[in-house]
Amino acid sequence: MHDTVSRRDPDRPAQSGVVARAHLRAGRLLVNVVNMVRPRVTLGVRLLACDAGGRVFLVRHSYLPGYHLPGGGVTPGETCQQAAIREGREEGGLELTSPPDLFGVYLNRMLAERDHVVLFVARGASAAARPRGLETLEAGFFDPAALPESTTPATRARVEEVLFGRTPSADW
Repeated sequence: MHDTVSRRDPDRPAQSGVVARAHLRAGRLLVNVVNMVRPRVTLGVRLLACDAGGRVFLVRHSYLPGYHLPGGGVTPGETCQQAAIREGREEGGLELTSPPDLFGVYLNRMLAERDHVVLFVARGASAAARPRGLETLEAGFFDPAALPESTTPATRARVEEVLFGRTPSADW
């Protein structure tokens, strides 16, 4: 026996007649029409990366005030975990010793009512060379108990949740 990958829609009943198939097609058409007129959900990631000494990696962008965890949008065909790894590498030259762990999913009401941020945590990270480009002005590891003054409130909250056991919020 050999393994095969099924291309069959997992939501479709195994046995379906003409009426059931028409109903499914009509439902999919309705979903597509609704998606054309309502705003889509946006999805981004952030990476809380710590080095071997427990310091947190932060970046200061050219287009946003303050220090943030590295992160950004998830591109089509990319998993959230892949996006977190890519963003850490692009914004800070981060090298991870193992894949980051999922910590939580947050609603970012400051950007839009439909924006979600997926937070990943990586331990034992290191920064190779600082990436060249216009996006990142500064990047580095910081003592979590003495973050830079301009660290954003959301970044501080995530550090407290992950490293100091604060109860996670549902909002970014």
